[in-house]
Amino acid sequence: MIDRAEAGKKETASDCWVRLEIKKKGGIKIDLKSKVKSLYGEAIRTTAEQIMNFFDIENALLLIEDSGSLPFVLTARIEAAVKKIFPQKKKEFLKPFIPQNLYQVKRDRPRRSRLYVPGDQPRLIINAGLYQPDGIILDLEDSVAPAEKESVRFIVRNALREVDFLGAERMVRINQLPLGAKDLEFIVPHGVHTILIPKCEDEETVKDVDTYVQSLRLRNKVKHEVYLMPIIESALGVVNAHKIAAASPNNVALTIGLEDFTADIGVERTLEGKESYLARLQVVLAARAAGIQPIDSVFSDVADEQGLRASSLEAKSLGFEGKGCIHPGQIKVVHEAFAPSETEIERAKKIYLALEKAQKKKSGVVALGSKMVDPPVVKRAERILKLAIQNKQISANWKKEDKDERKD
Repeated sequence: MIDRAEAGKKETASDCWVRLEIKKKGGIKIDLKSKVKSLYGEAIRTTAEQIMNFFDIENALLLIEDSGSLPFVLTARIEAAVKKIFPQKKKEFLKPFIPQNLYQVKRDRPRRSRLYVPGDQPRLIINAGLYQPDGIILDLEDSVAPAEKESVRFIVRNALREVDFLGAERMVRINQLPLGAKDLEFIVPHGVHTILIPKCEDEETVKDVDTYVQSLRLRNKVKHEVYLMPIIESALGVVNAHKIAAASPNNVALTIGLEDFTADIGVERTLEGKESYLARLQVVLAARAAGIQPIDSVFSDVADEQGLRASSLEAKSLGFEGKGCIHPGQIKVVHEAFAPSETEIERAKKIYLALEKAQKKKSGVVALGSKMVDPPVVKRAERILKLAIQNKQISANWKKEDKDERKD
């Protein structure tokens, strides 16, 4: 058994570094260096002592170098160090869920934007909800260095419980299996809404993830659904896209990662996207055939707003319902690009009112003038109105307001 371990980062805003050394005697000694020591030194010491007591550690030296970390980060870093020394200790030091995080999401909710946030960057996690993305992805995969993957799970777990996401869909991108199985143990019991499955190449991967998710839900008495979003990132994944999309009833969306895809087929990713056009269209078709949402890749040049807008509009024209974001500044542009046009909104209103009229007459036929309106068209109209309300293009009370305008 090792007798010392480290976790965290030194001199990193909103983070801390800890080193735990187990001793044979002397009780618990805490050596604290903190930029906020005068204000929060006693609180930090008290928390550290609580964790030592919780894990039945009687003799140890705990060094803490704090750069203004929030409590969920401090507890995560200390627990990570404890578990490195005592992997047999299975209990978890958990604070209660904050009331703001007790909401759930619907499987067909809008997913125009999903903001990727590295799981080891708490300073970015705590503010992600302020930018109002539809989803926030706490990333455990590519943005996290291999040496950090074990300890970052504690950060993400605590964030799911203690950080206010301001109504965004709480997403986590796990690592590829088998490493990703351990990630699932840290997120499924703690309020994750949707799990992104990276580098997905076959339906068995989705089924394996889903099976383990369901067993964890049962074991931990998780009542809410946990959704899945496979990511296609290779030629083989594109070929198997429909099998992947239809592999689980818990799939809600299918997306594509173009950086890895273009590398896999041996070409450079271009702004025009000719090299990935067929693959992207295949993802749209596979998702639509499976009855789930197709979501486009990220746009990697954060300084090119015009390019992002053009890429988002093209994605919408292909049938995608949203796009990944790697910087908060991209969210507004993406939302505007995927917003319905005035023409779409007005037609959707007419279809919706025709539906209401048919329902009042107890008729199963929806008519717009002399034309019959099929159920899929009605469903699309409802979705357009929902998006228009979310984008604040129309009011939630648009029917009453339109009626009042006609009176005037």
